[in-house]
Amino acid sequence: MERYNRQIILPEWGEEGQLRLQQAKVLIVGVGGLGSPVALYLTGAGVGTIGLIDDDVVSISNLQRQILYSEAEVGLPKAIRAKQRLEALNHDVQIRAYPARLTKENAHDIIRHYDIVVDGCDNFATRYLINDTCVECGKVYVYGAIRAFDGQVSVFNYQGGPDYRHLFPDEAEMLSMPHPPKGVLGVTPGMVGTAEAAEVLKIIGGYGEVLSGKLWTINLKTMETHLLCL
Repeated sequence: MERYNRQIILPEWGEEGQLRLQQAKVLIVGVGGLGSPVALYLTGAGVGTIGLIDDDVVSISNLQRQILYSEAEVGLPKAIRAKQRLEALNHDVQIRAYPARLTKENAHDIIRHYDIVVDGCDNFATRYLINDTCVECGKVYVYGAIRAFDGQVSVFNYQGGPDYRHLFPDEAEMLSMPHPPKGVLGVTPGMVGTAEAAEVLKIIGGYGEVLSGKLWTINLKTMETHLLCL
């Protein structure tokens, strides 16, 4: 337990929390700007099984914010390279790579094997798919989204709490919206992804107040944060 000593000595965590973590299974959908810090911190913490699903390859423009990758990996599949990087970080953790896109055809078969699904994607269609499959399978959905200098995090389908459709009920309207500009400060997904990882640890460890029924937002221009009730 020496590897995890600094969290085990926390009274909120202890050896029981570490054992729960080792038994947990977490799926990360999208291993880019958000998924990178989520994957690194959950692997470092010792989550028993982590799944990574992403059909993209590493590009040079990713490296400004997607901290899992290096210049030598440009052009290679993200899910595979992320698996190798995380296994090098912590051999205690079982890493499963899915170099594919999450679709209606494969979502149920993949998500049903996990306890928690973490949002690292960048589009509304995938978020509705994650949400609906989590509701169907009885899984918790940790949501995160970013734009430029702003981010938000919430937890859906947790102990009877609201799901994603409570926040965005009109799917047709959301899908018809133009895609937001791609500009983003590199640290924005780092801040938001770390907050998502913190929610996963709270859910597994059973401490603190989970962001169920709440939306946490941050503006990195002003460092203002808000906690809104859904």
